[in-house]
Order: sequence, then C-alpha cells, then structure tokens
Amino acid sequence: MGDEENCVRITRAAKKRAAADMAATQHLQLPATKKRVVLGELTNLSNFAVDSASAVEPQKPKCRLKKKDQKTELPDIDATSNDPQMCAPYASDIYTYLHSIETEEKRRPLPDYIEQVQKNVTANMRGILVDWLVEVAEEYKLVSDTLYLTVSYIDRFLSSHVLNKQRLQLLGVSCMLIAAKYEEISPPHVEDFCFITDNTYTKEEVVKMETDILNFLKFEMGNPTIKTFLRQEHCQTIILLICRRFTRAAYENCKSPNLKLEFLGCYLAELSLLDYGCVRFLPSMVAASVIFLSRFTIRPKMHPWSLTLQHYSGYRPSELKDCVIAIHELQLNRRGSSLVAVRDKYKQHKFKCVATLSSPPEIPSLYFEDVKA
Repeated sequence: MGDEENCVRITRAAKKRAAADMAATQHLQLPATKKRVVLGELTNLSNFAVDSASAVEPQKPKCRLKKKDQKTELPDIDATSNDPQMCAPYASDIYTYLHSIETEEKRRPLPDYIEQVQKNVTANMRGILVDWLVEVAEEYKLVSDTLYLTVSYIDRFLSSHVLNKQRLQLLGVSCMLIAAKYEEISPPHVEDFCFITDNTYTKEEVVKMETDILNFLKFEMGNPTIKTFLRQEHCQTIILLICRRFTRAAYENCKSPNLKLEFLGCYLAELSLLDYGCVRFLPSMVAASVIFLSRFTIRPKMHPWSLTLQHYSGYRPSELKDCVIAIHELQLNRRGSSLVAVRDKYKQHKFKCVATLSSPPEIPSLYFEDVKA
C-alpha cells in the first residue's frame, strides 16, 4: 500500500505541475496578429488599437507646465497613450533628434539649386517630374514614405550635379527605385521602372544612375521627411510611432482623430512636393504649416494654432507664415494648376475627397500673430 500511495501522490503532484505549466503558458501567450488593412478602411486612426471586446476608457491627459510660465498648462499628448510602443518617455528626445538631423547640410538641398547649379532643368520640369512620380507611386501601390524620400533624393542630387533635361526622368525613376528598396516590403524591379518610362532607358542606364545616386548619398538613405513629422499610419518602428505625436497635438480637445483632417494634411503635404519654392522650408516646418492650414480649412473661424501645437511643433505662427501662404496658394490652384496627379488622387472617396474642399481665399493676418497664454 505504501508504494501505491506514493504513486498516487506522485501522479497528483505531476498533474498539479502540468496544470500550473499550462496556466503559465496561456498567460504568456502572445495575442493573435491583427490583420493589416488599408488606410482608407480604418474607421478610427487613434494612437493605439483597442479590441472592441476589451475596450477601456482612455486616461485623462496629464498636463505639462511650461518652464517659462508655470501658470500655462499644456496637455501631455504622450501621456494619453496606453500603448507601450508609443514610448512616451522618449518622445521629446526623439523629436529633438529628428529635428536636429533634418538641418544637417548633407541632408538638405540648396534652396536655389536650379538657379545656381542647373543649366537645362527648370522649376516647371521638376514639377512635372514629381507629378508623374505621384502617378507611378499610385500605379505600383507604393507607400507615401517612398514618394517623399524620392523627392528628397532628387532635390539633393540636383543640388550638386548638373543634369541634362533628357536624363531628368532617369534620375526620377532611379531615385524611386532606391527609395522603394529602402521603404517597401516588395519593391518593384528595375525592369518595372524601365517599363513605366516606355523603355526610354535601359536596365543598365537605370542601374548606373542608381549607383551614382547611392555614391552621392554615401549609402545613407534614411532621412527625415515631411511624412516623418506628419505620421498618421500605424507603424511598428519606434521612431515613426513617436513622430505621430506631432499630428496628435492637432487633435487636442477632440475625442478621436478626424479622418478628414488627416487626409487633408496628407493632400497638402504632397502638394508642397510639387512646388520648387517649398524646397527652402524644413520638413518639420512644412508639416507644421500643413496642420495649420488643414485646421483653418475645416474651421476657418477658429484660430488654427494653439499653445499645445506651438509647444510640440516648436514653431510659432509668425514663423510659419511664409510656408503656410505658399501651400495655401497651391491649395487654391493659383500655382501649379497644370499638375493634377495629387489633386486627382485625393478626390477619391477613400481619401474623403479632401481635394474638393474649399478654403477661404485669404488667411486673417491675426492668425499669424503669436499665440498667448
């Protein structure tokens, strides 16, 4: 009997250990991977995804005191996220880093490179090229980051290399090939970019231009763009997640992000790519100006800027004036009216037809006065 009792005790203990191991395994099991959807199918582009079955009330935003004025309270937009991937403690440091590297000389095109460097390429040719590349990006379903990087490469290369106008399109597709390899999961092949130019250029020519561009960039292909500071899509990379804070600041006092505001911001940002005059503005300044103009377009009688936006963007309304007016001119079709790819793209229902939204012809001058507490 003693041996049988010992066997029973051992069996029961083994079952208990097995049950405990099973419970621990279930507790540590990772959640099922969510299905990715296109941006237009999202009903809510909040800062973090929440399952409907386990939805919880968001935390009330904390307040941050300005160092210069302890009486002015600003909502801490980073503290409103329960998503650990948002890395709230590092948001300010990452934004400061991105803002510092965007000003580096090697990452910036010359503001007047067409006048100073180029002999055959004109601002109008550049606009036509970028407008066509918007169509190419749509054709191959490339992410917007690829388009922004492409334009960045083009402007920087043209700032130091004299190019014949017959090779401008070659530069465009080669820059997009590099950007696609950097950003896309499944980038188009060299042959695809030859085909899209109606085989104007051979595979060897595209590869040779690609080599020249990479050598010029010294293989440093990453670069902060307007999209980096105007991030709205769900991302997995920490840096890109943090940069969404810039747009989240525009949603202060809103219970949920406004899709129309988001798409309008994307539309205006892509319009700015067409205009050679916008090359002189830093990407972060264009992003801030786009937020300013988007809010003005949707609610023209409400001041489009605030202390919160000023705090998180680092720009005062007076500093944004020139950039806002330049993009407003594009929005009103006073400039670049022959370039229609971006306008046609954002007339689609999946982008809430934001290209059809009308904006007042003039922005009140008082909106460019610095916001006071």
